[in-house]
Amino acid sequence: MTSFILKGDICHSIAPQALQTVQNAYLVCIDGQSAGIFQTLPEQYKGLPLVDYSKHLILPGLTDLHIHAPQFGFRALGMDLELIDWLNTHTFPEEARYADLAYADGAYKSFVQDLRQGPTTRANIFATRHVPATIRLMDLLEHSGLITMVGKVNMDRNAPAPLKEQDASTSLADTQTWLTEVNGRYSRTAPILTPRFIPACSDELMAGLGQLQLQWNLPVQSHLSENKQEITWVKDLVPEAESYAHAYYQHGLFGGNVPTVMAHCVWPDKEELTLMQAQKIWVAHCPQSNMNLSSGIAPIRKFLNLGIPVGLGSDVAGGVHTSIFRAISDAIAVSKLYWRLMDQTTKPLTLEEAFYLATRGGGGFFGKVGSFQAGYDLDALIIDDSTLTPPRESLPLPDRLARVIYLSDNRHIQKKYVQGMELAL
Repeated sequence: MTSFILKGDICHSIAPQALQTVQNAYLVCIDGQSAGIFQTLPEQYKGLPLVDYSKHLILPGLTDLHIHAPQFGFRALGMDLELIDWLNTHTFPEEARYADLAYADGAYKSFVQDLRQGPTTRANIFATRHVPATIRLMDLLEHSGLITMVGKVNMDRNAPAPLKEQDASTSLADTQTWLTEVNGRYSRTAPILTPRFIPACSDELMAGLGQLQLQWNLPVQSHLSENKQEITWVKDLVPEAESYAHAYYQHGLFGGNVPTVMAHCVWPDKEELTLMQAQKIWVAHCPQSNMNLSSGIAPIRKFLNLGIPVGLGSDVAGGVHTSIFRAISDAIAVSKLYWRLMDQTTKPLTLEEAFYLATRGGGGFFGKVGSFQAGYDLDALIIDDSTLTPPRESLPLPDRLARVIYLSDNRHIQKKYVQGMELAL
């Protein structure tokens, strides 16, 4: 059923600082897309099936622009470490286990089940370097009904032997094999080129990935300027690059005609900001991870003022929670710390702005996603907030939304629709 009507209390973003809230209204879905919100149902839609969620909140699905599927199993471990030590102690040893397809199958099933039951409807996902395990993850995600982009990770240096690819040519050959095997295989799951980050990718590998991007016309995801130690490392590894961002740009893997999302962007310098703006880079803001790994606070207001598109990421397992509701509340909190401790001329994020980042902001990387305005894909969450806001009838819808963002968990999600298709929770 991709044409139907949902009835309930509707809340979505119409602009970064503006919510539209309509109580006891109708949301019309035609062939998987929103036809709009109506207080009174137009005559031409009255023959469509109606699903009555009166007194429930109807919200757009949330987008996770940055999450590592193989790290799901060790969430909450190593939270007393900084980035590089955490990678070497926990991340790389765990990801090496995905050479065992049976292990990967069990772990990825747990990850996909959690993602399906939560508020995420779209996600950009890192896998590992292992082709069979990455394909298995994509198979599971396709079956889940979520809409995702998944990357086989490339890394041919500065990683433990079981995880480091033999050399650039091997990494590129494996990536070509992966892309060939998944080409045309899915309708809701797509590949995305995924150099892990500059310290793990040689110049030869990056140049080859640039050629693969041209061949396959794929988007790109990676990490940028997350940690000061990492930035210094990049300068030592790629001394000819003008900046961390330029190390991607010089190989054709940094925006322009290549849709590109960079996670973190905590410490961009002036030149990087200029390049990000010019190349239309998407920022995946991962506030919880940046706190847990002592990376810092990303200057989100600067990005927004420059017109750099921003969405939110859970960055599991740097972030502990897969729920982007948690990322919304964390984004507000760290923006206040940035304002208080680093730049008092920079306004903190409002709840309306942070909710926008989680819906239309990140959703924009997937197209017309994250809104109920006419023509947008119909991704929707049905939330029973009765236990969060007693008596809920006395609260305005923006206050009920705030309670959901700060207090809800997966148990409050009653139904979930992605591109008009109801998912089994």
